[in-house]
Amino acid sequence: MPLATTLRLLAKARGMSATELATAIPRAGVDTVSAWMRGEKLPGKDQLDALARILGVPVGALLAELASTLDPARTQGEHELLAAYRAMNTRQQGAVLEIARGLAAQPAPPPRTPRKKATKATKSSKTTKASK
Repeated sequence: MPLATTLRLLAKARGMSATELATAIPRAGVDTVSAWMRGEKLPGKDQLDALARILGVPVGALLAELASTLDPARTQGEHELLAAYRAMNTRQQGAVLEIARGLAAQPAPPPRTPRKKATKATKSSKTTKASK
């Protein structure tokens, strides 16, 4: 869930408006907090700490989505894997973990080299050799 959505939901759950959040956060005006809640800006570290404290959640809960945007190539696959894992029953999860641990213990296979396509000249010389 994007940070803006998380902020909106948590503020709503606490019954707090952007104005009320802004008054509780150092160096944050109503316009700035509103921009965070719309996803137009991101809060700084001190402001994230204050938001987490005011909203009663760990900073990590606010940063979870933000962290996924820092390395999308890696985290997209991780998110998909986690979503699939969560959709499984306990027995399936155990099997997947066993397979993953086994694969992680094995060295990665060497990269495959592409095979060259046979040209007409190569095919005709093979045909000629086979017919002799």
